[in-house]
Amino acid sequence: MQICSLLPSATEILYALGLGDSVAGVTHECDFPPEAAKKPALIHPRLNLDVEPGEMDRQVSELIARGESIYVVDNELLARIAPDLIVTQDLCHVCTASPDDLAGALLHLPKRPKVLSLTPHTLADVWEDIRRVGDVTHRRRDAQAITLAIEEKVAMIEMRAAQAVRTKPRPRVLCLEWLDPFYVGGHWVPEMVARARGEDVLGLAGKPSFKVTAEQVADSRADVIIVMPCGYNSARAAAEWREFQIPKSWRSLLAIGQNKIHSVDANAYFSRPGPRLAEGIAILARILHPEFFAPDTIPPNSAIHL
Repeated sequence: MQICSLLPSATEILYALGLGDSVAGVTHECDFPPEAAKKPALIHPRLNLDVEPGEMDRQVSELIARGESIYVVDNELLARIAPDLIVTQDLCHVCTASPDDLAGALLHLPKRPKVLSLTPHTLADVWEDIRRVGDVTHRRRDAQAITLAIEEKVAMIEMRAAQAVRTKPRPRVLCLEWLDPFYVGGHWVPEMVARARGEDVLGLAGKPSFKVTAEQVADSRADVIIVMPCGYNSARAAAEWREFQIPKSWRSLLAIGQNKIHSVDANAYFSRPGPRLAEGIAILARILHPEFFAPDTIPPNSAIHL
């Protein structure tokens, strides 16, 4: 089976199912596992990615306002691969190519491949998508084993984190998914905070991320701030925060006063709806309850205390 993945999280799922050899084309962002980055890239952005967050937001807004796609599909490469299966998404048109971007490319193919579109909004949706990929690739048993292991891992984290909040309130957590303008994390991120026994102060579980004002952040009474720009690793997120001018109105926040600010590797553990979201919950639990979770319980370089 020849498979093309137009979604980094789908690439991770396919490799987790033992289908790495069948993956014939990926996106420019597919970097996990590392060998996935060696596959031919079918998707390329029409954006300049080496710009400040505000300029990135401006570029995206302009393309969307003109009704233009943010990504380009390599039609010739897709035709050469002649895939049996294409895995894409219809969740966030900013993150990667959508079925609309793929429609024109499919016209150039000699045979119509099966197209599986993933649209998760919650952790349960993500685990179900792993099973859906398993079904369409005849790896259902492997998919069931992966999701069972993930659910057991998350349950263990929840049990330990629950001990931490028996005698104290849950920490109030602000998850900043973008800094210019301000966006708070949505979809599964508030649920991840809840599983780590925190309270997301602005995000809405199962709903998309959305723009907020500096005043809304100032009024959030956040105890902890998690800096998680979509697609950034912890070091790049930390650099963005250090260049960021904190609004004066935020100085009353406990998170600012007590320096409870952390950047995380959103690209690996929060932005992508795949198996590593379980590690993201562990990262949050370590940040929120360090007395119950040792440093070696999370991946190296996955979080930085700012």
